[in-house]
Amino acid sequence: MKMGASAVGVAMACTTLAACSSSNAATGPVTLNFYSFNDPSGAVQTAVTNCSKQSNGKYTITYNKLPASADDQRLQMARRLAAQDSSMDILGLDVTWEAEFSEAGWILPWTGTYKQQAEAGTLKVPLQTATWKGQLVAVPYNSNTQLLWYRDDLVQTPPTTWDQMIADAEQLAKEGKPHLIEIQGAQYEGVTVWFNTLVASAGGSILTPSSANAAPGPAWITALSTMKKLATSVAADPSLGVQMEDSNRLAMEAGTAAFELNYPFVYPSMKKNKPDLFKHFKWTLYPGVVPNQPARVTIGGIDMAISKYSPNPDLAFQAALCLRDRQNQLNAAILGAAADPGVPERLHRHLAQGIPAREHRPAEHRAGDGRRDQQGASIEVGDPVSATTGRVPRPAGASGTHRRAKSR
Repeated sequence: MKMGASAVGVAMACTTLAACSSSNAATGPVTLNFYSFNDPSGAVQTAVTNCSKQSNGKYTITYNKLPASADDQRLQMARRLAAQDSSMDILGLDVTWEAEFSEAGWILPWTGTYKQQAEAGTLKVPLQTATWKGQLVAVPYNSNTQLLWYRDDLVQTPPTTWDQMIADAEQLAKEGKPHLIEIQGAQYEGVTVWFNTLVASAGGSILTPSSANAAPGPAWITALSTMKKLATSVAADPSLGVQMEDSNRLAMEAGTAAFELNYPFVYPSMKKNKPDLFKHFKWTLYPGVVPNQPARVTIGGIDMAISKYSPNPDLAFQAALCLRDRQNQLNAAILGAAADPGVPERLHRHLAQGIPAREHRPAEHRAGDGRRDQQGASIEVGDPVSATTGRVPRPAGASGTHRRAKSR
């Protein structure tokens, strides 16, 4: 996500870290700084306003918007936490940063009453994203997963596997009809989500259970072969190598695509921006890679953690619980369109029932100073795959655009 001016301003204003620290009870409500993604729906700001009022003068939450890119979000927080920045209280973490932040000693574990309140009524898989080495180190704020979106004026029966989908797209291309398959292929978390979903759907994993090592195997071959098959077919968008979620949305709305793998935000967008196409805009389960076996789709979302360097950790725990309480989650669902009256009830049910069975992203343990460790893999969509080693062979000195196999 891109660097926001507000985040830069906050960082520059705190030339002395303590200068942006919280107030004390003698001077008024404590200021708690909440660093999280820039939410365009207004749901996060609404929660911040609600919880500040409901604290009855104990604290006021300041919402500091992080850059648009997930990689830039992580980098900004990692650098500041490595410097023991005491102006950070509540941290909005992508669902695989918990391992790194916990191992580095940057975030506090959830224990006692706070842990009980965090776990009460929370789905199992989102809780797994907030757990590291058996300890709850964050609390889920929201969760999400991708679906297959398609045009029923082009495809009457949606495909259930990637092979079927690519074959359908190639047939549409022969007929001179819109045929592209929209998927995230840019060098960021999106291509890793794609790879992780395909690997999990083939019965494998990117990392070992301890997250200490990579776990290459036949499932990697299946995943990489599927990615290469799309990348080298007429079904691939010419911009595949730089595409992210929003560019996929725009391509689908432009009428050039027949299929799109994306999050539910595309549904209300299509309804608003392209009402004619919206009549044919349908959704179904994410396609699998093995016939008659459902896909295991990567889970997304945001978890909230408490900084070890917060001068007011107890209030920060209380505020985090408030930010994700029942009413604020309902507000987020409504403002974020997931609970919009225009979204079919069966889509709500699928998301609510499907998330417990989704594939959580493998936690990545990086170097504690915020730098990537030296065991990372790289993926170039379109590279040949060796069936004997399970690796992507790459000549010495070869160049190319790589998609880092990191977990979100």
